[in-house]
Amino acid sequence: MLKVKPQVPQTDAIVVGSGPNGLAAAIRLAQAGLKVVVLEAAETPGGGVRSAEITLPGFIHDTCSSVYPMAYCSPFLSTLPLENHGLQWVFPPAAAAHPFDDGTAALLHKSVEETAAGLGRDRNGYEALFGDLVAHGEKLFAATMAPMRASVLKSPFLMASFGLRAMRSIRMIAHAYFKTEKARGMFAGIGGHAMLPLEKLTSAASVLILATAAHAAGWPFVRGGSQNLTNALISILKSLGGDVMTEWPVTSLDELPKARMVLLDVTPRQFLKIAGDRVPAGYRRKLEGFRYGMGSFKIDWALSQPVPWKAPGCRLAGTVHLGGSLDEIGESERRAWQGKVSDRPYVLFVQPSLFDSSRAPAGRHTAWGYCHVPNGYTGDMQEKIEQQVERFAPGFRDCVLARSVMGPKELESRNPNLIGGDVGAGAVTVGQLFFRPTASLYRTPLPGVYLCSASTPPAPGVHGMCGYFAAEMALREVR
Repeated sequence: MLKVKPQVPQTDAIVVGSGPNGLAAAIRLAQAGLKVVVLEAAETPGGGVRSAEITLPGFIHDTCSSVYPMAYCSPFLSTLPLENHGLQWVFPPAAAAHPFDDGTAALLHKSVEETAAGLGRDRNGYEALFGDLVAHGEKLFAATMAPMRASVLKSPFLMASFGLRAMRSIRMIAHAYFKTEKARGMFAGIGGHAMLPLEKLTSAASVLILATAAHAAGWPFVRGGSQNLTNALISILKSLGGDVMTEWPVTSLDELPKARMVLLDVTPRQFLKIAGDRVPAGYRRKLEGFRYGMGSFKIDWALSQPVPWKAPGCRLAGTVHLGGSLDEIGESERRAWQGKVSDRPYVLFVQPSLFDSSRAPAGRHTAWGYCHVPNGYTGDMQEKIEQQVERFAPGFRDCVLARSVMGPKELESRNPNLIGGDVGAGAVTVGQLFFRPTASLYRTPLPGVYLCSASTPPAPGVHGMCGYFAAEMALREVR
C-alpha cells in the first residue's frame, strides 16, 4: 500500500533536503522570522550526517561523514547554541596520524610547534607554511568559507597570502616546503581529502585549510555519533518555529505548495529532474556540464578490540591516513581520477570509539575506512582496503566481528546527493571552485528558487555555509 504524503502546512519557505546545508539554510531563514518547513525524502534526517547500527547491535557507525573540523570552525554553525541542544564534541589528542612502513608515524597535533618538531629537518618548513595561517585562523575560515568574490573583498591581504599557496598543487607545495619523505607523505595524506589528483592546481587549498583547522581547534567527533549534530540543528530549527517532515521525497517542483522561496539542498543533476522543463536551455546545458568527482568505497567495521597499529602514535589520533609516501598516494588518487583503481589505495581511516565509548559495547570498538574509486565504480575494493590496514596494523582482520561494505551505488542509494559515490557533490576543480555550479552560484533562473547544496560555494565540507549564503541571497532578493 502506498504511503500518502502528509500535507505541507502553509509556509513562507520550503527547504528540500535535511543535510547540514539544508538545515543551516532553514535556521537562517527562521532566524529572519520566516516560517520554514524542511522536506526530507529519507526516514531519518541528516543526509551525510547520520548514524546507525549497520553492523551489529550496539555498534554506532557514522554512515557518511564523521570528523568535523569545518563544522566546529564554521562562521555560522559556531554561532548556534549547539551544546544547549544536546551536542557534545570529542577531541582526540591528535587530529591525524600518518604511519610509515618502518613503524613510525607523523602526527598532526594541535600545536604547530609540536607537529613541526616531529618532522625533523622539515621543522622550519612546516612552521613557515602554517605559522601565519594559524595566527589568523578565525579570519581565514571566515574568508575561505564564503563565495570567492566576497572572500577577496573582505580580507584582500590575507586571501592574497593564502591564495599564493592555495592555488598551487599538493605536489608543488610538498616539494617547495619539505625535504623529507616523511613530511611530504604526511602533507599528501591530508591532501587525500581533496578528492583530486595531487598534481591539480588548487588541490593544496584543502590541505592548508584542514591542517590550519587542526591547529586552531582540532578534528572533533560528535559524542554518540554524527546523528547528534543533525539532531541539535533540528532542535534549534524547531525552537525557532521551523519543522522537518521526513519521508517526503520531492520529484517535481509542481508537488510543492506555494511559498515565497524554495531552497534545494540537491546537486545539479537532481535539480534538473525536479525542475523539469521549467529550466531554460542555456542554464540546463551549464548544469549538464557540471563535473562530479571521484567516487568512494567505504567499509564500516565492528571490532573486538582497538586496532593493533605498529606505530603507537596512531592510537592518539581519530583519523589515520594510510598510504605511505607522496608518490604512492599521488598514484592512487591519479588512477581514481582517470577511471582506474590502485592495488595500494590511499585509505582514509577513522577510529571514533577510541575516544567515545558510547559508540560500542564495553571493550568493543568501531572504525571505518574508505578509498577513492572512479565515479560510479561497480567493483569490490574490500580486499585492497583491508590489505592497506593490515600493512600498518598487522592482525587487524582478526579483530573484525562484522563489516558493512558500501560502494558508490550503495552510498548514492543512502544519500542521493552522493552522485556516483562522490561525497563532495562535485569536483573542486579550478573552474568549479570559482563558478559552482555556474556563475550565478545559488541563484537559478526560476524566481524564488535557489540551490543550497555542497554543489555551491564555498564547496564541500560539513560547515553549513552553502546553505547560509543561499539563505542570505534568498532573503535579499525575495523579501
